[in-house]
Amino acid sequence: MRKYLCLLLLPLLLGACASSREEAPMPYSQRMVESHGLGDFYCNRHHQAKLDTTGWDYVSGLVANAVLKAWQLYPEKTAYYDAVKAFADHNTNADGSMILSKKGTSALRPSNIDDLPAGNIYFTLYREEMRKGNTQDAERYRRAATLIRNTLKYNHSRIAEGLPGAGGFFHKATYPNQMWLDGLFMGSPIYAQWQHTFGADSVDNNNESWSDIALQFKTIHRYTYNPEKQLNYHAWSATPDAPDSFWANKAEPFKGCSPEFWARGMGWYFAALVDVLEFMPREHPDRAAVDSILQQVAAGVARWQDPQSGVWYQLMQYDATKTADGKGDTVDGETYNVGTAPNYLEASASGIFTYAFLKGIRLGLLDAATYRPVAEKAYAGLLKTFIRESDGRTDIVRTCASAGLGPQKNPSRTGTVNYYLCGKDVTIVENEGKAIGTFILASVEYEQSKQQDTTDK
Repeated sequence: MRKYLCLLLLPLLLGACASSREEAPMPYSQRMVESHGLGDFYCNRHHQAKLDTTGWDYVSGLVANAVLKAWQLYPEKTAYYDAVKAFADHNTNADGSMILSKKGTSALRPSNIDDLPAGNIYFTLYREEMRKGNTQDAERYRRAATLIRNTLKYNHSRIAEGLPGAGGFFHKATYPNQMWLDGLFMGSPIYAQWQHTFGADSVDNNNESWSDIALQFKTIHRYTYNPEKQLNYHAWSATPDAPDSFWANKAEPFKGCSPEFWARGMGWYFAALVDVLEFMPREHPDRAAVDSILQQVAAGVARWQDPQSGVWYQLMQYDATKTADGKGDTVDGETYNVGTAPNYLEASASGIFTYAFLKGIRLGLLDAATYRPVAEKAYAGLLKTFIRESDGRTDIVRTCASAGLGPQKNPSRTGTVNYYLCGKDVTIVENEGKAIGTFILASVEYEQSKQQDTTDK
């Protein structure tokens, strides 16, 4: 009888186990990819279609690269890889000699560093297509990556000799002699990946190129880092008296710097340091300097983590009691950025900080004992503060749409507290690509760390 009962119960037990497996929650990286990364997502607040029809842009590129990282962790998700390949193919001509805009012309505008980082996807695509024996596509991706690297190294405008920061890349041609923290993320990682992947075969001096990459970090850190706050100002101008630098501090200390510490700018900078050091040769004489900058940045970001939520504010050095002053900013007799909006916890910066901490720990660049508690608290804070789920869809809220400094023709972008909280372009949005992409990257790193923890036990 007992044997008979066991036989009767066995299918039920097996069914329960199978049901348990089926009900295992999908990892958050996959939830966000399948909610937004393969469907509709926002790129600079403009609703775009699927990745295979999305135009070339640093935001769409960020999302595509994040989707590709998720595929690398979950290779069974072949649709992820296929979507990113489709994005690349849609925006690359037949031989890789041109990145295409929507109009079929070059998407790489003169000295616009924002046009470059989507090219980070080419390296993984190159390796995978080579593995498959698809040498034609692999060569196309190699040529496209080389085009972007060469555009930056040889054709991008730089701060001229004789000025402070000589050799630093302009953020854009429309911002002459200016370096922004954002630009370090936009240009340096793809430059570094190219040197790592193809540099040994280059006729250029590989060491010189790595020194060029390091120069960008050493320059902006020298001029923007505030040791008391342990933070970097959003931007710096080598010509602070120029009309396009109306926002810049005119006197020492911190001459040329913008007034405030913007979280996502710090996030781009932090991630750029980790992404570059992943590839930079350990024996290179400039590596120690870049690593030292990383340690300073990591310590500062950790210092300003909100102790309650575990995430970070839009303006890092303030909490929610800080508000715009209600008076606005007056430039050339006109007043802008009027309001009393409060400082707020911001999703995209919090996501990219979390990513940088977790990846830095994984690569051995950051001390695990010091920063793993920071990263773990941050990831839990991301889920609690910004993630909303309903009807099988995962959304992310409370993202700063955009922020910048000037130029002269856009005098509302003053870089003040009033601007970052009340500026006309600094609106709070949902499901914006910069938050979607950074959350996927953070989730991939978190899930990878948990897989490693399980393996180590």
